[in-house]
Order: sequence, then C-alpha cells, then structure tokens
Amino acid sequence: MKIFTITIIGALLLNSTLLLAQNAHFTTSGIIEFEKTVNMFALIKKQVDLYKDDSFLEQAYESYKKTQPQFKKLKSTLSFANNKTIFVPAEADGNNTFFGNNAMANQNNIIFTDLDTRTSIDQKSVFEETFLVKDSARNIRWKITDETREIAGFVCRRANALVLDSVYVVAFYTERIPLSGGPESFTGLPGMILGLALPHENITWFATKVSEGGVEDKALLPPKKGKTVNNKELRKTLDNVMKDWGNWGQSYLKAFSL
Repeated sequence: MKIFTITIIGALLLNSTLLLAQNAHFTTSGIIEFEKTVNMFALIKKQVDLYKDDSFLEQAYESYKKTQPQFKKLKSTLSFANNKTIFVPAEADGNNTFFGNNAMANQNNIIFTDLDTRTSIDQKSVFEETFLVKDSARNIRWKITDETREIAGFVCRRANALVLDSVYVVAFYTERIPLSGGPESFTGLPGMILGLALPHENITWFATKVSEGGVEDKALLPPKKGKTVNNKELRKTLDNVMKDWGNWGQSYLKAFSL
C-alpha cells in the first residue's frame, strides 16, 4: 500500500511539472532596456598606474575624483524578433572630461546579429572614423554553472567565459527568452543574456526592463553607415594606428575589440 501511494504521488508530481512546463510563457520578441555601469575610479586608476611618474595624470585623476561620480551609467536597448537582434546605445551622458572620453567607458557600437546564420553587422565609432564590420558572430566558449539570480523579473543562470584571450566574462541568461542574444557582441548561450560583467574591466551591463512584443521589421534593420571591413581588417587598422601608443593604446585596442 505504501509503495502504491508513493507511486501515485510521484506520478502526480511529474504530471504537475510537465503541466507547468507546457504552460510556461516564453518571450520571443520585444525590447530590453540595459544599463551599463562603469567604475570610473577603478578604470582610471589602472591607466594612471601604467605611468606612475606622470604627475599630470595623477593630478588629473585626483581632480576627477573630486568633481565626478564614481560610477558612470549609460543606457541602451536590445530589440529582438525572428531570431535577430540589434543593440543600440542611447545618447552619451555628456561627460567630456579628460578621462570621461575613455573608449572603455563609452558605448561605441550598434550591433546587428542574425542568430540563424551566426553573422553580425557592427557599426563601430573609432575616434573620428566609423567602420561597418561584417563578419561571423563572436564564438564564445561558455561554461554554464548552477548559480542563478533574478534580473528584470527573470530567473537567470550564470555562465563564464574568456574573450580576446584574457578578458574574463560573467553572463546571466534566461531560457524564458529563447534567443541566444545579448548586449554588445555577447551571444551564444541557450537563452537571452540579461546580465553581463567584465569584473577585471570594472564594467557591467544589466537589464532594467523587458517589454514584450511591439518590434517592427524596420526596427531590426542592420546599420549601413561606415567603411566596410571584417574583424581581421579592422584589427589591422587599429594595430597600425596605435602601434606607438604603448600601454595606453592597448586599453583602447581592447575597448574597440569588445
């Protein structure tokens, strides 16, 4: 009798789980609002430490800390539908100080991704020039963990990866939005990335709101402005421009490559 009762309870629990899965709601089109947060004090300190004997940079850093907030926040949106996404930054915050124009602390890209073909078209602003980078979407080898957290009302699972050989990335994705997209050029997980952190770069992107539906086809058109190149050609151009910039140039190169 006891075994029979346990069997019945087990069957009921299984049926309940299957019913919940069948009734689970999945969002396949919409707009995600992201907020990028940059710890400017930490970011600038790393740059200043590269030139420890430069008193001008040290004085500029101390002045920045007295007159500017520690965290710079930037808005962006990610529109998605039909297995396509486009990431579009909002207008800049107007911080035109010496350190405020740091490429890592700004948003330089409009990124269109076709998740079916795994291709992307990226409009990148590099100083005074605009490039249109047409290439395959970035291939990231994610390691999925059991850690979860809630972001913008969605339960998300953590995944870790390395990009550009040395940049450590932490992402949180939700399977309730079954597109393998994300902010900037970060994709490739079994669900939409709603949270992203580059811990050693002192930068995060987190979704603040997800609005379902309402995405027209014209809102998902790729950018068209800029000099057409692929990733290899852009990297060659950047290397040539920054070859004499030393450590300072390496930080810019990383920013334009993310």
